[in-house]
Amino acid sequence: MVVRLVRIAAHFQWCGARLQTGLVSENESPAICSAKACRAFATWAVVWNNPRLHTPDREKVWVACGEHKQPLADYLAVRSFLKRVEPLGPV
Repeated sequence: MVVRLVRIAAHFQWCGARLQTGLVSENESPAICSAKACRAFATWAVVWNNPRLHTPDREKVWVACGEHKQPLADYLAVRSFLKRVEPLGPV
């Protein structure tokens, strides 16, 4: 399943990670990796949910480059937040 992301309402900081979405229109730039200090284009969607804060159907998404896909997924998996990792698809 390819995650199709739409626009982002706001950026937020949580443990040094940024949340951004894929392209909203052709005039906007592509998604940037959520890993701290990484400016690479994102190609993966790391889908997660904190069950203590979110309902089961709510999904949060961090986007990642190939280099940071696994570290971000591992960070979430250790906390039992990781739901899945999928290729980041076009809007």
